[in-house]
Amino acid sequence: MGAFAAQAGATIAAAALCAAVGVPAAATASEGDWGINGTYIATSNGDWSKTNEQFRNEVSVRSTWTISTTCANPTDCVGTVKSDQGWTAPIYAKAGLWYVKRSIPGWEPCPDGTTADGLQMYRFFAGDPETGQAVPSGSSTFLGEDVTKSASGSCGINKQLVISMPFKMVAA
Repeated sequence: MGAFAAQAGATIAAAALCAAVGVPAAATASEGDWGINGTYIATSNGDWSKTNEQFRNEVSVRSTWTISTTCANPTDCVGTVKSDQGWTAPIYAKAGLWYVKRSIPGWEPCPDGTTADGLQMYRFFAGDPETGQAVPSGSSTFLGEDVTKSASGSCGINKQLVISMPFKMVAA
């Protein structure tokens, strides 16, 4: 799994670079049907997580997502994700990557007994689970990362808490 984590990060960076220089990124669904629709198993791998850039094991999270999107073209897609964990969040595609962002109330426990909210962002692309590389349209496997952050200054500390994990999503 170490190779998966390293390659997923490198592939996300490569996709962002390609988008920045105008190279088309791999499509995320079949020709003419660019959205992601259906039921997927989403897994955040805590075995390879990092806390503020230091490797630290976290609990792995596996959930079922029901995704509904509509697209005007391959780079203009929007929709909704409903998780079996009880949350719903918007999903959108930009520069060949998919994004899901949601707020998590009371995410970070503070030393004084209070809590601070977190912002969780999933960023992923259609990919080959063996190589970690982007693949052509029509893939049922998506690879990327799950990053949750607190605001700087939360809990009276002038540094964000950032937890990142490799992320994989496959059609159910």
